[in-house]
This record gives sequence, C-alpha cells and structure tokens, in this order.
Amino acid sequence: MPEGAKDDANAGTETTPGQEVVGDARELTRQRIVEAAADLLSRQGRDAVTTRAVAAAAGMQAPVIYRLFGDKDGLLEAVAGHGYAVFLAAKHQDNAPEDPVEDLRAGWDLAAEFGLANPELFTLMYGDPGRGTTSAAFQAGMRILMGRIRRVAAAGRLRVDEPLAAALMHATTRGAVLTWLSLPEDRREPALLTTMRETMIATITYDEPAVREPGLAAAARALRARLPGQKTPLSDAEQHLLGEWLDRLAADGRP
Repeated sequence: MPEGAKDDANAGTETTPGQEVVGDARELTRQRIVEAAADLLSRQGRDAVTTRAVAAAAGMQAPVIYRLFGDKDGLLEAVAGHGYAVFLAAKHQDNAPEDPVEDLRAGWDLAAEFGLANPELFTLMYGDPGRGTTSAAFQAGMRILMGRIRRVAAAGRLRVDEPLAAALMHATTRGAVLTWLSLPEDRREPALLTTMRETMIATITYDEPAVREPGLAAAARALRARLPGQKTPLSDAEQHLLGEWLDRLAADGRP
C-alpha cells in the first residue's frame, strides 16, 4: 500500500503514522464519517453529500472514505443504516400492550413522525428500494414490528397474514410520508397521514376478535400466532406440520 494512502487512512485517529486503522479506531473513524455525512444530509440535502465535503466535515482526507466504504454509494448505504439506528432508538417496545391494535397504530405514527422530523434522512432510507435494509438496526426494527403484528394476530384481530400486514405497514407509512414531503407546504393536508393510517388499520385488522365469528381462517391465524414458544405434547415434526395446516387454513379464508 502506498505510504500516502496509509497516512490518509489513519487521518483523524490516534494511531501513529503508517499504522493501519484497525479495531476500535477503525470503527470510530467510520462512525465519525457517517455522522458527518448524516449531518450534511440533514442540513444541506443529498446533493451536498460529496466525498470531499464529508471528508472535510469529518476532519480527514477523502481517500479514507473510499478505503472504508468503497465509494459514495457505500457511504450512503451506511448513512441509511445509521438512520435506521436512530429510528430504532426512538422505538418503544411494549410486550404486553393493553390494546395490540392501538399499539400498531402508535408504531405507524412513530414512523411517520420520524419521517416528518428527518425528511432528507427518511427520503434516503425509504426512497431507494432496499437501501440500508441489511443493517442490524433495520433487522431489529423489523423484529419489533413483527412482534406488534404477532400480538394482534394472537388476539384474534388480524385480518390478513403477518407478512402482508408488515408489508402494508411499510408501504402506507413510506407512501404517506414521501407524498407529504413532495407537496408544497401550503398543500400538505394532515388528513393525508391519518387517512392512510386508518385505511391500513381497517384493511389488516378486525374491530373485534375474529375468533368470535364463524370461520376457520381467523381462528387459524390466532392459533398460529400463539404456537411459537408454547409447550405442547407435539413433536417438532408434528408442530411443523400443524403450522403448515394452519397457514393453509388462514390463507384459504383471506379476504
């Protein structure tokens, strides 16, 4: 490796000249660059996030960015992952909500509020399909969402299957916020957000537990949701087979 490149890679760290950036020092440098890029994005928009500008804001040389992120697209991917981490930190996970549908509604509101408060970051995260979705923070957020949906299903109030419910949650939040941000300020109608949310809620949930009504589909979904982690006299193979049967019964009655 050329000596100059080594010096660039070590800029902004406490390592001695010529020493490789490794371990904690490398991660701190990476975090410093990502935070600088996120700050530029928030204050000046996406066009301002150039490798030169980010390097200057982070107090180091541009080659460090290429060394750690590969290219600008790799940097933007890391910034999106940072956004999911910031969003994750704002989430509140209640494993036993009094009303699981209301808890789902609160989760939708939290995502929309995050988007309105962080328009440039939200647009980067959700405007590009798949951006940042391999990050640990995104995966952790999905587990929280799926937990919310599972509790709705366990209460017998889920109208559709769980993956579809999660997709509709994402689609309506993303669509509502991105549409809102695309509108001139004098045309931003708050009813857009509430209408999208309530349409989604009405589409994926029942007002009352569906197991009180005739039909196997809702009962199958409720039982399917309660099975994981429960002690039963069934073998692993039998539980797997039962799960397949319940999935088929639930899908057969899907609206």
